[in-house]
Amino acid sequence: MTPDGPRSHDDPQWYKDAVIYELHVRAFFDANGDGIGDFAGLTAKLDYLQDLGVTALWLLPFYPSPGRDDGYDIADYTAINRDYGTMRQFRRFVEEAHARGLKVITELVINHTSDQHAWFQRAVRAAPGSPERDFYVWSDSPERWQDVRIIFEDFEASNWTWHGEAQQYYWHRFFHHQPDLNFDSPDVQEAVKDVLDFWADTGVDGMRLDAIPYLFVRDGTNGENLPETHTFLKELRRHLDRHPGRMFLAEANQWPEDAAAYFGDGDE
Repeated sequence: MTPDGPRSHDDPQWYKDAVIYELHVRAFFDANGDGIGDFAGLTAKLDYLQDLGVTALWLLPFYPSPGRDDGYDIADYTAINRDYGTMRQFRRFVEEAHARGLKVITELVINHTSDQHAWFQRAVRAAPGSPERDFYVWSDSPERWQDVRIIFEDFEASNWTWHGEAQQYYWHRFFHHQPDLNFDSPDVQEAVKDVLDFWADTGVDGMRLDAIPYLFVRDGTNGENLPETHTFLKELRRHLDRHPGRMFLAEANQWPEDAAAYFGDGDE
């Protein structure tokens, strides 16, 4: 709230008192009777959501995906999972949400992709040391970075997995089918900015950055909250600010003092 009442839809600080409703499109409302929620169904229920007092909708991943990690294993950043509808239906959903004063927040999962993503398939086939291979993190030995914790110890014995076709180990902080992008690559950084621009141009108002503390890894560290990560996030924030009125949510699953650092000086 402002001193004069609720914030207007075009207030750039709309997020400060937003009432955010998180939902998975596939689990919300099914418009075509196939048993899977879709964007047509979600659009049909916008009046209901507005009546609840919601001011922003946060959508869990809706991209094409093998679905081995509930959609967080993304196979294409600039498309809609066909089970949920089409890009035209997504754009209509955003338009109808905005017509009701509702903001739309989506997931921007940039730490890793699915191993089915075209970028990873290209990297596997490319020569070691090439820009295409270097979209991801590779090693001839699984002994590097032993100080980095294994997040899913119940499922993974190592953060490295051998790839027979590539004849190298690739790095993953999460499941082995989710290879980490290499943020030391300028090409990766530019590709992420392109994805950001794509969704901002559809009218998306906010993006939740999944697993954001793990973008970079350095020898002798635990690979979390590194200065390089904060430097890149500030750069990404500057890029986002080219699209007025947009905001980032960051998943920084850290101790409070480390999580607070992701606000930066109001520039992260």
